[in-house]
Amino acid sequence: MEIRNLRTFQQVAERNSFTAAANALGYSQSTVSFQIKQLEEELGCLLFERINHTLNLTEPGREVLDYAQTVLRLTEEFRQSMDASREPVGSIHIVTPDSLCEEMMMRNYRDFYDRYPRTYLKFSTADTADMFRMLDRNEADVILTLDSHVYSREYVIAKEEQVTVHFVTGAQSAYAGKKDLSIADLLQEPFVLTERGVGYRRILDRALEKMSLEIQPILELGRTDIITAVLAQGTGISFLPDFVTKDAVTRGELVYLDVKDVEVDVWKQLIYHRNKWISRTLRTFLDYVINAEFHN
Repeated sequence: MEIRNLRTFQQVAERNSFTAAANALGYSQSTVSFQIKQLEEELGCLLFERINHTLNLTEPGREVLDYAQTVLRLTEEFRQSMDASREPVGSIHIVTPDSLCEEMMMRNYRDFYDRYPRTYLKFSTADTADMFRMLDRNEADVILTLDSHVYSREYVIAKEEQVTVHFVTGAQSAYAGKKDLSIADLLQEPFVLTERGVGYRRILDRALEKMSLEIQPILELGRTDIITAVLAQGTGISFLPDFVTKDAVTRGELVYLDVKDVEVDVWKQLIYHRNKWISRTLRTFLDYVINAEFHN
């Protein structure tokens, strides 16, 4: 059984696509198909079901995937142990919410690249539930959440901190400078919010449900930079983490609203699966983020 065939099988299984696996591995699609066929013939079982252009693992395929991941992990661990002096090399897949992806790319990536030029970082965005599904399927190496506090024996929290969040609006708003506002005072105003059910928006909606209240935004989108730009033009109110808005507040474009009756707990957490093998490259990334500021 060839290691390269197991690696190809793992890529196809995790991406649910022969084409995507071929692109990731730098192979032609025919090469990927041939290697999977070789593996199926060697094992004497069908690894994938192909129905209506969809690709799914068979039951034997799921068992083989567990073995393949173990073999590939041990192979990489052995290879790295034979070259302890080598600089970190390889890729790391990080999954974050939209706002944190932008934050990490803009503030940290250049410094990390200068230190570790042979390490490739792949950033993807997803909501919190999808992040944990990706960890469970080994499709992500590490996730960075912006949500309620998460704890489970299945996961390791490498770093965490509580995040301050405010209602925020344009500096020319009639509410700017007012004290002791109630959320009920604001509900008739136009709101521009991140998507329903995602991260701190979900936490806000849960807090309002307990008060028998609901916000109906005029606009929902994941790009917090666009939201802050809309607010600065004088349109609406939003609910955003301070690290997203602090520069605009400092410039006098936005102001925080003094809303007293809505309390939420939002946490930023760097998490990986407890069963994840920590390669030298992943350990380097974790140490870098752990020792760096989260830039609130």
